[in-house]
Amino acid sequence: MGKTKAAKRRKQDEINDPGQPDTTGVPGATDPPGAPDGDDPRSEETGLDFPRAWVEFPDPADEEQVFRCDLTWLTSRWNCVFGQGCQGIRPGRADDGCCTLGAHFADEEDEERVASHVARLTPETWQFHDVGTTTGWVEKDEDDGERQTRRWEGACIFHNRPGFPGGQGCALHQLALREDREPLETKPDVCWQLPIRRTFEWVEQADGEQVLIVSIGEYDRRGWGPGGHDLHWWCTSAPSAHGAGEPVYVSYKPELTELMGEAGYGILADMCDQRMRTAEQASGGPHFAPLPLLAPHPADPPLPADG
Repeated sequence: MGKTKAAKRRKQDEINDPGQPDTTGVPGATDPPGAPDGDDPRSEETGLDFPRAWVEFPDPADEEQVFRCDLTWLTSRWNCVFGQGCQGIRPGRADDGCCTLGAHFADEEDEERVASHVARLTPETWQFHDVGTTTGWVEKDEDDGERQTRRWEGACIFHNRPGFPGGQGCALHQLALREDREPLETKPDVCWQLPIRRTFEWVEQADGEQVLIVSIGEYDRRGWGPGGHDLHWWCTSAPSAHGAGEPVYVSYKPELTELMGEAGYGILADMCDQRMRTAEQASGGPHFAPLPLLAPHPADPPLPADG
């Protein structure tokens, strides 16, 4: 049956929204108050509230758990556009992407896992190797005291800046690709999970029994906490980041499998496949079809006109 309810509750408290950064008080992390205008990158974003299609099914690996999955998000055409149109979460720092803030560690195990991979970085692959290895790459958040990756010169210390010979972007992500690993093996939990959001909630059923609802959905602005509404730009609701050839449940198979287990992901993938087939039949075409029966993501490309 796996962990006891008590153990699950403790773990829930530790990793519900792992590493959620608080943007409050971070210089430049927020835009001036007021509604976005035409010159504001947020003006392209869709709203946060729109119809979504959710599905629930028991976790085949744990009878005390039920997965609740957002099919609208998981079958959307979102893809990461870092370096290819990403506006960044802080004004004037598009090259940082979402790496402007330090990544909070979910727990001690998360930090230790990352440390084992940091040990293999070199000055040729990590721009700030000398700083990180001499004065440290971990710091405590000024507000909550939680441990996180250190911010250095305006962004995460592992973020290689443009022009670095070893390559721009996360040094830990690039390490994984060089070693033919999945980036989820080398990066902090919060980094590889974005923009998937996993939350946990104990629910009492009509018969008095309790079940743990594990929700898998979109990490939208709300996922960042109160400061999320003031991020300079956020990709999950931006049409410019919704042009992928594969839906999220396919492109993020490794991450979803890690979050749900192989059996859980297998059921989810089958349901997503069925949803996509239904959409294709309804639209008469296999590519970029809207999902008229089950609430499409508003940032996805529209159905091509017939003709």
